[in-house]
Order: sequence, then structure tokens, then C-alpha cells
Amino acid sequence: MILAWITFIPFAGGLAAWAAARRGARPARWISVAALAADLALLLWLGAAGRESGAETYAVVRLPWIPSLGVGFELAMDGLSFLLVLLTVFLGLAAVLASWTGIERETGFFHFNLLAALTGIIGVFVAADLFLFYFFWELMLVPMYFLIALWGHERRRYAAVKFFLFTQLGGLAMLAAILALFFLHGRMTGDYTFQLRQLVGTPLSPGEARLILAGFLAAFLVKLPAVPFHTWLPDAHTEAPTAGSVILAGLLLKTGAYGILRFAVPLCPEAAAEFAPAAMVIAVIGILYGAVLAFAQRDIKRLVAYTSVSHMGFVLLGIFAWNEIALQGALIQVLCHGVSTGALFILCGALQERTGTRDLERMGGLWNSAPRMGGMWLFFALAALGLPGMGNFVGEFLVLLGAWRASVPLTVLAALGLVVSTVYAVWMVQKTFFGLNASNWRIPDLGVRETTSLCALMAVILWIGLYPGPFLNTARDSLANLREAAHAVLEAQSAPAAGGDHDRP
Repeated sequence: MILAWITFIPFAGGLAAWAAARRGARPARWISVAALAADLALLLWLGAAGRESGAETYAVVRLPWIPSLGVGFELAMDGLSFLLVLLTVFLGLAAVLASWTGIERETGFFHFNLLAALTGIIGVFVAADLFLFYFFWELMLVPMYFLIALWGHERRRYAAVKFFLFTQLGGLAMLAAILALFFLHGRMTGDYTFQLRQLVGTPLSPGEARLILAGFLAAFLVKLPAVPFHTWLPDAHTEAPTAGSVILAGLLLKTGAYGILRFAVPLCPEAAAEFAPAAMVIAVIGILYGAVLAFAQRDIKRLVAYTSVSHMGFVLLGIFAWNEIALQGALIQVLCHGVSTGALFILCGALQERTGTRDLERMGGLWNSAPRMGGMWLFFALAALGLPGMGNFVGEFLVLLGAWRASVPLTVLAALGLVVSTVYAVWMVQKTFFGLNASNWRIPDLGVRETTSLCALMAVILWIGLYPGPFLNTARDSLANLREAAHAVLEAQSAPAAGGDHDRP
């Protein structure tokens, strides 16, 4: 049951923080930190025990829920899920610390929504029942809506409604796909179930597979986000409070990538193979489009938001290249993008608290008064552009290496995104911290709390960049199992053509 505890401790901590806020904001903040610290300790213990046992699955929970409808409360954690849940709890702690002084009203309700969103995200990463997966998928949307709408900036209500409509419509399309798969499997086997392990391999006609895949991708590509389904993202990032931006960029986007890996491709491998060339084109468009659009932004949070569109394109490219190297690169990019972009949004929030603006045209010459902040900005900007020695470089290099086997022209075009990212990352730091200080800014530098949090994020980026082996080894079996499951279904259906590329989905 430890997996159930890991999933629901943040929710319980959120309720306790909400109740404790009657005595002031400080107890609510410390309860949130304590809940996530306890969750992190349990997670590390579970990961260590799983590695010692050599088991492919670290923990499984199977309980009856609605047996008459084939719905079970089934959770499972393998190496892939472990890394993503670890990222969730780690960034959750960073988000709580980043909002320590920025949230002054309804502090208890704020921390409840923050931790409830984390519960939904953890549930998405460990759900092994499609109905339960959909339950957690929807659960994480409501608290995120409140985080943006209640504690956001000038156009927060517009951004919150837009975020909710995009993600809700995609979720409804996914629900239709889940129900279609449920009834098709039941009609063929007589066993009506939502369990993922039983639904994988369900015989589907080409038309059925395409429609079901389209339903899943409607949810996952919106959340990733892929062009042209990305338009909710810049508004949501720009208007969200700092903690909300960290959760959005670092975690919510990753649920889309995870959904494609865990559900869409294994359930509909033949349709995914047909869609793979188009998906890779969409990925490359997103890489270049996001990088170019970043240059047009005067709002520094909006600039960082468009970089997310670009960098998540590498994740989509790696997934649909569907070979071992590309999938490993996609995973590393998911982890490092979450950490580096989360850190950039923390820095954006710290900068806005001190200057009262996000306008790049009003900034400049801040290094003299805030050298620690400037150093952090420079580090994470270099990480975002993929400097060798940092984790983002490992992820992008592996994605391009794997994508080369699938499409050389698309790989070359995707590599141009790295060139553009170098320019906008350096320009962003130069515009903010160097040059003319026209507004005569004198701002306080980062404090101990902010510096400690950001140093922890720096350590992760350097660890993955210099020694990615432990992360790759943790997820290797999980990624191999996903590839084997998809290939087994294809072989059973006699789908692949002779001489085809067996590294594609």
C-alpha cells in the first residue's frame, strides 16, 4: 500500500495546510513542505527497495472499486513512473518554497490546490486502470484552474478559462476513446475491463485504431503541447503565479508525453506507426516555431513559455522515432526540461517580485545589484540552450541521434532549433542583467531560501549532464517493455510490411 500512500499524502497534506491556515500562513507552508518531504522519503525508499530486488515493477496496488463496471483501483510503478513521480515531488517542493512570500491571501486554499494538483499528477503517472487514469487526469485540472484564476496576474481569468477549455475538450475526446476501447474489448472477449494490461493487444480494425488513437492524442498533444494545440500555454504560463508556472511547465506538460508513451502507442501501435511521420513533422515545426516566437516576446515569462513549446518538440520527436536511443533521449529531456524551465519560472517570479514588471524593455544592468540571481539566470539559460555538461544536452543529443535513424531531413531541421535557442537564451540574459540600466534598478539579491532551492535544481541538471547512467538504467527496462509490447501487437496482427523499420512504433 506504500504506493497509495505516496499518491495521496500530498492531498492529505493539502487538507491539513488548509485547516492550519486559520492560525496563519506560516503553518500552512510548513505543513506543505513536511508532506512533500515525507512523500519524497517514501519514494526514495521504494526506489531503493525496487532496485535491490531487481524487479521491473517497484510496487503494485490492486483493489476492487466498481467491479460491476470493470473498474479497479490499480496502481503500478516501474522505473519510468518512478522517475516522473520523483520529478513531481521534487518540483512540488521547489514550487512551495518559491511561493513562500509571494502568496499572502487565502494561503491555506492555495496550498491545498497546489498539493491537490500534485496528487492528480502522481496519479496519472502510476494509474494502471484507464478509468482511474482518466479520474486523475481530470483531478489535476480543477486545482490548476483555481491556482491561475485566483492567484494569477492581470488576465488570469481569461488564461484560466482558456486552459480549462483546451484541456477539458481534449480530455473528453480521450474519454470517448477509452469507452470505445472498453466496449470493443468486451465485445470480442466477453471481459469488460479498464485494466491497461488486459486492453493492450485488443484486436482493432485500422479504422477503429485510428479513431481511438485520435481520441488519446487529442488529450496528449494539447497537454504536451504540440503546435497548433499550444495556444493555451503562453497565456497560462504568463498569468499563473510562480508555483503554478512551475507545475505547468515542469509537470503538466510531461503528462502528455507520458500518455503517448504509456497508453497511445502500446494500445494502437499500427495507427501510431502510420501517424509517426506526421507526428515528427509536427514536432519539428514546434521546435522551430517556439524558438522563433520566443524572440518576439517582451514579457519574460511569455518568452520562457515559448521555449517550452520548442523544447517539448524534442520530446515528441524522440517518442515517435521509437527506437531505444530516441526514447532514452525523450525521457532525459522530460526530466531536464522540467527542472531547468521550472527554475527559470522561479527566477521570473523572483524578478517580478523585486521589480514589479515582466517587461524586458524595462530591464537591464541588474547584475551589479543581484549577482547571485544573474548567475542563476545564466546557468539555467545555458542549460536550456543545451550546453554540454548539462542534462538538457544529453536529452537533445540522444533524441537527435535516435531521430537520425528515422528521418535525416527532419533531424537536420530539428538541430536548427538548437542554434536558435542559443541566440534567444543569451539574448534573454543580456537583456535582463547587462547593458544599460535605464530604470536605475537596485534590487535585493536572492535570499538563502531561494538560493538553496535553485542550487538543488542546479545539482540535478549537472548530475544528469555529467552522469546520466543511473537515470537511463532506471527506465531502461520500462522503455524496452513498452517497445516490446507495441511490437508484439504488431506481429500478432501481421501488420509490419516486409523490410519495414522495426524501430518505429
